[in-house]
This record gives sequence, C-alpha cells and structure tokens, in this order.
Amino acid sequence: MAHRFTKMHGLGNDFVVIDARETPVDMTAARAAAIADRQRGIGCDQLVLLEHSVAADIKMRIFNSDGSEVEACGNATRCVASLLGVPATIETLGGMLNVTPADGGAKVVLVEPRFDWDQIPLAYPMDSRDLPLAWDELEHGAVVNVGNPHVIFFVPDSDAVPLHDLGPRIETDSVFPQKINVNVASLVGDNHLKLRVWERGVGLTQACGTGACATAVAGIRAGLVQSPVTISLPGGDLTIEWAHGSPIIMTGPATRVFEGETDWAHFG
Repeated sequence: MAHRFTKMHGLGNDFVVIDARETPVDMTAARAAAIADRQRGIGCDQLVLLEHSVAADIKMRIFNSDGSEVEACGNATRCVASLLGVPATIETLGGMLNVTPADGGAKVVLVEPRFDWDQIPLAYPMDSRDLPLAWDELEHGAVVNVGNPHVIFFVPDSDAVPLHDLGPRIETDSVFPQKINVNVASLVGDNHLKLRVWERGVGLTQACGTGACATAVAGIRAGLVQSPVTISLPGGDLTIEWAHGSPIIMTGPATRVFEGETDWAHFG
C-alpha cells in the first residue's frame, strides 16, 4: 500500500515527514533507520511522524537516522509549521511548542530551558554553567536542556575543533546517561555566534535548531551575547531570542524539497 511523504529541510538539516493522522504508520527504530539510510532508503537526518494529539493541534514524533526516538528538533518543528501553514500547538516528547508560519519559514516558541543537573540529565551533581570536565581541548562546557540535552563549548575557532572525533566521544560519555548533543561555538560579532553541532544519534549536521537555542541561552547566561542572537551554522542563520524565566523563540527558514510515495513495508 502506497503512503505519501514530504522531503523537507531546515538549513540543510533534512527530514522525511510522514502525516500519519489519516493512515497510521507502525514506526519502529529499525524501520526509521531503514528509511533514513541514504544509500538504500529515502535518506534524511531525522524522520518526522505526525499523529493526532488530544492535548494539542498535532503530535510530532522524531526519529534520528540511527532509529532512536528523541524529544525535540527545532529545524523539524519549523518544517512542520511551514507544512501546516497556520499557527498551531505541537505536542512533542520534549514539551508543548507553539508555531507560527512565516514567509519561507516559521517562528517557534520552545519550552523554557532547564539547567539543574538532574534535568539535563547528568550522572551526578555539578555546575551546569561550567562542567569540571575536559575532552582534549574542549573544557569548561555548559549544559542546558531545551527539550533535549546539549553541552556547549565556547572556543576561539569552532572550525578548528575536530568535532568528528570529539563529538561521538562526548555524546556517549557516561556522565550523560541519555547521551548528549555537542555544540562548539565561537563569537564572530556583536550578539553573533558561529556554531557547529555533533547531533546525538545523527552525527555532524548542517544545522541544529535546538543546538542553536541551547548555544544562545548558554552564551546569554555567560554574558558573551545579548538577545536576540544570530547563530550561523554551516547551512545558514537562525535568530534566537531568550530572557531569563521565559521560553526560547527561534526564527528561521524551512524548505519543502519534494513529495513522494512509497510502501513503508519495503523498509521492514
């Protein structure tokens, strides 16, 4: 039986979006990974499954390319907002999100960031602003949960960090019991940060919306930048707004690439 899907991307972070509200899809980790495979499947960083919600306008489930289901994805949320075409509330594992489509993209109101060690979560108590840990040249990391967990390192030159090597080591370190997304950022102008991200369960990506949010929040807390913050990723720029005690607001583009049709049974 053929089912429709939409291929989308946010700054190069790409998704297969499946609207399962009319025809439910039995999505498993193995099936999600098979669909995401760039050689034998459709290919994507994340698979996004849209379902009915009793608490919001729609429910969004997110599966990384390794098949693991995760709590949040900022770029995917903008894509879903663009696909819906109207202001909406979206239920995710990371919390309720409010979205408003805009020309060529969307504005997303994310959850209020969390900083307590057990909310990240970390394996044991430590200062979330300045971790007493180091992985080669990466030290003094800050951690924040913006619906999913992130560690942020501010460095002189984010391009010079061997993130392909350090990213997987930090992601899977036992101090992060649910693994973690790894961000390296450098200040390139007033309220302007350049960012690279090793995404949990995916690897190096062109963009990471929640990583941009977490990095902006950490930079504001550290006094490096003030809101609104421009975050430049390899795939393009996002604008992040945040004030202490408030939710995070992310604004950026979302692009529909093509529509397709396939039988999900082909993928296990």
